[in-house]
Amino acid sequence: MQFDIRQLAWTRQPRDFSVTPEKIEIVTSPYTDLWQRTYYHFRNDSAPVLQMETEEPFFSFVVKTQFHSKHRFDQCGVVLYLDSENWLKASIEYENQVFQHLGSVVTNGGWSDWASTEIDASVHSMWYRLSRREDDFCLECSEDGITFKQMRICHLHAASGKIRFGVYACSPENSSFSAVFTDMALLPCQWKAHVGQAPDGAI
Repeated sequence: MQFDIRQLAWTRQPRDFSVTPEKIEIVTSPYTDLWQRTYYHFRNDSAPVLQMETEEPFFSFVVKTQFHSKHRFDQCGVVLYLDSENWLKASIEYENQVFQHLGSVVTNGGWSDWASTEIDASVHSMWYRLSRREDDFCLECSEDGITFKQMRICHLHAASGKIRFGVYACSPENSSFSAVFTDMALLPCQWKAHVGQAPDGAI
């Protein structure tokens, strides 16, 4: 697989953006977000999402994000969006002048969950690696694009066969910022097959 911007398509197109082979830039609009039901009891499905499509069952997608968000909940990162009720994302979400949330959301059947850890508000760049092994996925992050650390292993019930994946950015409250995506690459799956306990039912 090769990363080719000509294969990218908008699920929702922002008002202000730029797409070149070297860089994607999204300027977010206020009140855009991705979340379904859990805890907050609202359903937000308005974030711009730029993705490519594939049936390849084993691969890794790498991207570097750069941003200067300064308002609560501003975020940008990697996404795998199938429809409003089935998707995953990983990003840094701004909270205040002290800290941000580095985390991931997985949404199955219209219910989202959020796993996160606090990082310093001075961080303005992060690499992400999304790896697929059929309908299971691994999300990783890296500060330098070399050493990646696991954020989450998850399953998407609706992710059999053809999927779409790419990048997103949004501002859930009344704000706007510029999110820049570079160094995008498609690689053989970097998430190696499990070695250890055999699957249930295996002989």
